Amino acid sequence: MRESRALPGVLDATLGLFSLLLLPSTVFSQTDPATEPAVLAVAKVLPAVVNINTERTVRRQVSDPFDDFAAQFFGVYRNRPREIRQRLQSLGTGFLVDPAGYIVTNEHVVERAANLKIEVITNDNKSFKARYITGDAKKDLAFIKIDSDQPLPFVNLHDISPNLLGQTVIVVGNALGYGSSISRGVLSGVKRDITIDNIDYHDLLQTDAAINPGNSGGPLIDLSGRLVGISSAKMAFTPQGIPTQGLGFAIPAEIVRQNVEQFKKIAEKQPTPKPGAAEKETGSSSADRLFGLQLQDLTNDLAAALGLASGKGVLISAVEPDSPADEAGIERGLVIFRIGKYEVNSVKEVESLLARADSGSSVDFAVGVVGRAGRGQRVETVNLEAR
Repeated sequence: MRESRALPGVLDATLGLFSLLLLPSTVFSQTDPATEPAVLAVAKVLPAVVNINTERTVRRQVSDPFDDFAAQFFGVYRNRPREIRQRLQSLGTGFLVDPAGYIVTNEHVVERAANLKIEVITNDNKSFKARYITGDAKKDLAFIKIDSDQPLPFVNLHDISPNLLGQTVIVVGNALGYGSSISRGVLSGVKRDITIDNIDYHDLLQTDAAINPGNSGGPLIDLSGRLVGISSAKMAFTPQGIPTQGLGFAIPAEIVRQNVEQFKKIAEKQPTPKPGAAEKETGSSSADRLFGLQLQDLTNDLAAALGLASGKGVLISAVEPDSPADEAGIERGLVIFRIGKYEVNSVKEVESLLARADSGSSVDFAVGVVGRAGRGQRVETVNLEAR
């Protein structure tokens, strides 16, 4: 009887196909996206990430013909150039590091300035007014706080990433104003030194994960959801002007942890602000802060130089653009004669009357000009709502 012998190659292929047919169908199915490490890491951290919107007023001193003219009669103007103020807005990211509402971000996102206003929007779309606690410009780190009735989700700074070259990292933040944006890359380098706007930064992390405007201050995390660092800067061009790709930088988590510990000690020494109290910049007058008016005592010499009646009113020396006063049509060179029903003849009297005013207050100003000997009199009452 003749034996039937199968070729070895054919037999192996047959057995292999048979084995595959016996495997569970789940082997061929795609992995559930909900179980991907990156998805889990983002879900872990995202509740603690916040969008930060700031508005601040920057001051700039300029001279103009008005000052030169007044200097002929009132020499002090030569040493007091006119100060103008400009409102700047910016977007950024931060993340909670304590359930009590403490947030860490970049200093350049919430740079301290006159009339600084900080709005924080949490991942569940709740809006808070934040206050600036402290910061370190050299490390580009800042500490702010929001108040909440409930404990808030936060990033644990006591369990940070080992920061190994080549590990996957994820940028989470408010890129270009689009909240909860994600980008992914690897940790490309450590201990990088860069210079931006003549400021030197040392020991930064390098990543090719996209860092866009608005990402500043947001967390850079690993696939376990642990903090790698804080997104800080993107280098678009070399100092020689050569375009770059994939050069983003972050402040290491270890440095963040050390600074947050110091920031908390400073926060503990600060008095708790009264509910609803507006932050006031030292040296900022109520007239300026609330209405955008910069005032000057109308002395006899100055009144004579301007052809105004002496001993009456307070001179408006500057009006902030887009302020309540500017929107009402009040101009530089006019005089405030009354606030409410009270006559005013000095800046001190104005400040005393406005001391009780707060944001949203409605105040009547009698504004205009009264020439010498009563000639050319024109006074109108303008109602302004404090910002």
